[in-house]
Amino acid sequence: MRPTSFLSRSLGLLLAAASTAGLAAAETIRVAIGTQDTTINCATGGLLIRELKLLEKHLPKSGRYADVTWDVQWKNFTSGPPLTNEMIADKLDLGSMADFPGSLNAAAFQKAGKRSVFLTVLSGSTTGSGNGLVVPVDSPVQSLAELKGKQISVPFGSTAHGMLLRAIAAQGWDPEKDVTLVSQSPEVGGSSMQARKIDAHANFVPFPELFTYRGFARKIFDGSQAKTPTFHGSLASAAFAERYPEVVGAFLAAAIEADALIRAEPEQYSELIAKVTGIEAEVVYLFHGPLGIQTRDFTWKPEFRQALNTAIATLKLLKKTDVDLDDARVVDDQYLRRAYAASGLDYEAGLKNYAKLPITGTDAGDGSALAEPTLVAQVWLKGEPKVRHYASPRRALKALRAETAAGKTERVVYVHDRKTGLKLFAQRVWYVLGGDGALPAFLLKAEAEAWAAAHGGTVGDYAAALAAAGT
Repeated sequence: MRPTSFLSRSLGLLLAAASTAGLAAAETIRVAIGTQDTTINCATGGLLIRELKLLEKHLPKSGRYADVTWDVQWKNFTSGPPLTNEMIADKLDLGSMADFPGSLNAAAFQKAGKRSVFLTVLSGSTTGSGNGLVVPVDSPVQSLAELKGKQISVPFGSTAHGMLLRAIAAQGWDPEKDVTLVSQSPEVGGSSMQARKIDAHANFVPFPELFTYRGFARKIFDGSQAKTPTFHGSLASAAFAERYPEVVGAFLAAAIEADALIRAEPEQYSELIAKVTGIEAEVVYLFHGPLGIQTRDFTWKPEFRQALNTAIATLKLLKKTDVDLDDARVVDDQYLRRAYAASGLDYEAGLKNYAKLPITGTDAGDGSALAEPTLVAQVWLKGEPKVRHYASPRRALKALRAETAAGKTERVVYVHDRKTGLKLFAQRVWYVLGGDGALPAFLLKAEAEAWAAAHGGTVGDYAAALAAAGT
């Protein structure tokens, strides 16, 4: 055999061996994420990351991950429990859900000899907004106090169930004697209310507002009245997070970027969420636009930790779980703190910041300052990509009258409760006519009547306010 032939064969064998060794060393890492697309306040931890391919952008590509093949999987759910089942079965690595189902997730993991951890809050309210109670649009009922002896449906074991139980207790009622509670999903609850099979329905994001926007319901109780914090967040299998901390970091970096994008362009991304979910952009913007119903806040504020502990205690009371847990075991903020630092954000400053996304700019009509947030109103017209801001409901409704007279069409009008600042659909609330002329808005008729008594004026509905704005 000639030396050159021997060398060629040897080199070929070495290259083949090296190639085989490289293939053996290559790793495929599955990143399986469960989402709840229709629970729109989870969008920055699921839908937006998926649709904008932000996870792929942030996944590590060097060091131990240099030769990795990524198997990114997404699966959408309509509620937390089935998502939890797939996490327990190791079919999912990460998922997003509310405080109550998240507590059940942690309990189920513990019973299975495993552990899950909440990584981050996505959106929440330290006062409880997001959950709500609605009645049929033509119901005479104006407050929870009028529902004694009536039938109310709610998804049992949900964060809305916890809100309702606390609201009932605050009335001094026995939930087993003074009202009839029925477990119904959002879809069934909405249908039952339209068929007048129930007197009221309590639910979580976005259904109280969605049913109101679609015209068959009217909100009479906001979760903030129960003064119980609530949130939705993202959690992970602890085993996955410990094995692939950089992947968890990439997921959180993607969520942080998604949050920055929707902060900058809430109308644009509300339209995207609407396209994917079928939930109207007008409803999405109510949550994700400036001064929205909830605050998109990733940091683990004491109130959100309290929400977890409250959820665990309530679920034990309802005999939904018997596992001993608390926020110290369920929350692991080390990954989020690192993600904040990597993104140039100050986690400690975020912990202290309770402000909602502000409305910036000036009155769309005369350029005056938007001085009082609880008086600010907004108008979204068909064919216009941006929502207009006005310093008061009167200014907004006066502008709307002029625009519709000129042939333009209203998409939606938003106002804020003069007392609480809660963002509301203008068509389903109460106004004080006269007085200072600003047409302040209120969710509850009783609050509007109290304001009118104190400041002058009379109480009217949207049609009356629209007419008054033209005078």
